[in-house]
Amino acid sequence: MAKEKIRLEVNGKVVILEIEPDELLVDLLRKRLGLTGTKAGCRAGECGACSVILNGRVVTSCLIPAMKADGGKVTTVEGLEKEGRLHPLQEAFVEKGAIQCGFCTPGMLMSAKNLLDQNPHPTAEEIKTAISGVLCRCTGYRKIIHAIQAASEIEGI
Repeated sequence: MAKEKIRLEVNGKVVILEIEPDELLVDLLRKRLGLTGTKAGCRAGECGACSVILNGRVVTSCLIPAMKADGGKVTTVEGLEKEGRLHPLQEAFVEKGAIQCGFCTPGMLMSAKNLLDQNPHPTAEEIKTAISGVLCRCTGYRKIIHAIQAASEIEGI
């Protein structure tokens, strides 16, 4: 198959790459761009560990052909920090003990970031709905919900 050229913005930087037509977004991010914060978990869209924000929507990058991101804007967990400082949402996860094994954390953070971008002061039920696409086997979700609630109280997040 012939390679195709795509152009996209990843974490604020324009990237132009030649890709295979069947290349998945998760593989482009991890293998081609070295953004390994996005986890390749189930590769079936079930676990949410590969969640990123694509054009203002949370998507499971293991199901998205990289070609679909052409001309788009992608934010990964690496795109949250600014000038070497954790994003307030990341700080809240640390402070509230919402990180255990850490495998689901990038997906949780991206789902929470997208929620807070759209709804700065969500209810617990809205938080539960927003993170429902990401499986966590360690925390029982309570600490994750508390971390997102704490982050929502920070002005300008």
